[in-house]
Amino acid sequence: MKRAIIFPGQGSQVVGMGKDFAEAIPECKALFDQANEILGYDLEKICFEGPQEELNKSNHAQLGIFVASAAAFQALKIKQPGLEYELLAGHSLGEWTALYVAGVIGFEDTIKILRARGEAMQAACEENPGAMLAVMGIDGDVLVRIAAEAGCFVANFNSLAQTVLSGTAGSIDKAEELVKSAGAKRAIRLPVAGAFHSPLMQPAADKMRGFLADIGFSEETVPVLSNVTAQPHGSTSVKDDMIKQITSSVQWVALIQWMASNGVGEIIECGPGKVLAGLIKRIDKTCAVRNIARLTDLEKE
Repeated sequence: MKRAIIFPGQGSQVVGMGKDFAEAIPECKALFDQANEILGYDLEKICFEGPQEELNKSNHAQLGIFVASAAAFQALKIKQPGLEYELLAGHSLGEWTALYVAGVIGFEDTIKILRARGEAMQAACEENPGAMLAVMGIDGDVLVRIAAEAGCFVANFNSLAQTVLSGTAGSIDKAEELVKSAGAKRAIRLPVAGAFHSPLMQPAADKMRGFLADIGFSEETVPVLSNVTAQPHGSTSVKDDMIKQITSSVQWVALIQWMASNGVGEIIECGPGKVLAGLIKRIDKTCAVRNIARLTDLEKE
C-alpha cells in the first residue's frame, strides 16, 4: 500500500494554526521565526492571535497556511520518524507546500514566491473583478456545459458532489440561475475578491512567469501531482505547470482518483482544517484519510 501526503489551500486558515506545534517543537518554531525574518513582519502573531479578518487577507492566508502546513509536516516527521510516503500533492496554494517538501524549492524561496503570488493575484482581482460560486449536487460534466453557457469557468473540481465556478459577476449571476434550474442542492457565493483559477487571473500568471524565471528549481525527491494535469509533473516543466495553475481548473477529483488507481491506500493531510480530508471521503471511500492539524492529532497515533 502506498501513502500520500497532501497540503491544504486558501480557505483553511484559522486563528491559532501552527501554534501548538511551535510551542512544543523547536524545529516548528524555527519555521515561523524564519518566515518573520524573510517577510519583515510578524506573520506568526497573525497566525497565532489573529484577528481572523487580518488572517483572511490573501497575502497573510497564503503565507500562513504554507508555514503552518510545513510545521505540521515537520512535527509528523519528528513524532513518526519511520513514516514513509510515495506521493505528494496539494490543493492550489498547497501544491507549493508539496513542492517545498519534495525539495524542489527551499523555504525562503517558497515564502518569496507566495508573497509575490498573493500580491499578483490581488492586483489581478482589482484589474479584473470577479466572483465564485460553489455548487453542490450537480455532476461536474453538466457544470462544464452550464459554465460555457453562462460565460464563466470551472475553477475547482473539488469532489463528485462539489464544483466551484469562477468568472465575472455577471456570468456568475447567470450561472447561479442555471444551476438552480438544473436542480442544484445548494449554490453558495464564496467570499472572495476575484475569479480565481480562471482566465481573469491571466495578469497574475504573467507576473509570476517573470518572477519565477530567476528562481532555480531542483528535481523532486518524491513525485508531486499537478493540479493542472492530475498526474505527476514528470517530464513536464514544474514552473510552467505552476503558472498554468493560476488560470486553470484544480483537477482535485481526477488527482485523487489517480492516486487510488495507482495503489495509494492512505492519505495524510498536513495543515490547518480538514477540508481536503472531507473532500477525499466523497471521492474515494477506499482510501484511509487522516489529518494532522494539531499536536493532539499526532498524539492519537
